[in-house]
Amino acid sequence: MSDKYPLGKLPPEHLAALLARYPIADPRVIVGPRPGEDAAVLDVGGEQYLVAKMDPITFATDEIGWYAVNVNANDIATTGGTPQWFMATLLLPGGQADPAMVDTIFEQMHAACDALGVALVGGHTEITYGIDRPIVAGMMLGQVEKARLLSTGDAQPGDRLLLTKGYPIEATAIIAREKHDLLEHRFSHEYVERCAGFLHEPGISVVRDARVALNAGRVHAMHDPTEGGLATGLWEMAEASGLRLVVDPAAALLEEGRALCEATGLDPLGAIASGALLMAVHPDDADAIAAALAQDGIPAYDIGRVEEGGTAVVGVDDRPLARPARDEIARLFDAD
Repeated sequence: MSDKYPLGKLPPEHLAALLARYPIADPRVIVGPRPGEDAAVLDVGGEQYLVAKMDPITFATDEIGWYAVNVNANDIATTGGTPQWFMATLLLPGGQADPAMVDTIFEQMHAACDALGVALVGGHTEITYGIDRPIVAGMMLGQVEKARLLSTGDAQPGDRLLLTKGYPIEATAIIAREKHDLLEHRFSHEYVERCAGFLHEPGISVVRDARVALNAGRVHAMHDPTEGGLATGLWEMAEASGLRLVVDPAAALLEEGRALCEATGLDPLGAIASGALLMAVHPDDADAIAAALAQDGIPAYDIGRVEEGGTAVVGVDDRPLARPARDEIARLFDAD
């Protein structure tokens, strides 16, 4: 058996061991690297913390600039903060890059930044060898009021779990955009095009979701379920908070996501799910938060609750929810 890792994230136990091996001594680091937390929080003086996030876009190629801005902005928003400044390292494949490719990616990044009120302040661009598609590694900076900082590990016993928009939005868009040849004999052109449009509607940004929820009630923790899907997002919240999550994920499964994952042999619960915001909210405010989101055109699904009893994620039937070893979408690219 090979000891080589497959495509996808580093195994969480290996990552946790690496982070424990290299502790941070700087007291200005309020939130540093640890499993379940997707953004660093730094105290640079004043009334606000600086929040920093980095994430690459590697599986998607279509509208890669739009993806890069939004997935990084999402993790700023989940701290309760506002994304403000974006930087990007753009790596272009030798022998393929041309002016049209470069112009298109820059147009996508600027359009996404403009939509969020973010400034594109710098980065690096080069044409390089050893890759067969463009890759964008983004970095987003933002700010959050010190008293309003949230983390994935701040869930509390008794909280209700809300999920906005449903899942897996990003996986649905990626399958339709990148693997349409696998779908053309099973679905109409119009259906596949609608699924490809999930990138923009319901969309992969959760910045507005977070803002509406925070203004409507007591939100204790927020998390953006990305690679590994909703299942991994739930496990990361459980591990970060040291609590037990009792969930009914089927309540928020989108029909298009179910259909495309079934057609390609993937489990939607473990497929990349950007566009959905996972929240642990005070039980007395759950209905008000869901109503405020609905009034703003954002569906919100009640998918479970937070309990004491150790770190675990279980279904409503008390059966453990499996944690994916890697994102389901990676299996579509194994042979590429």
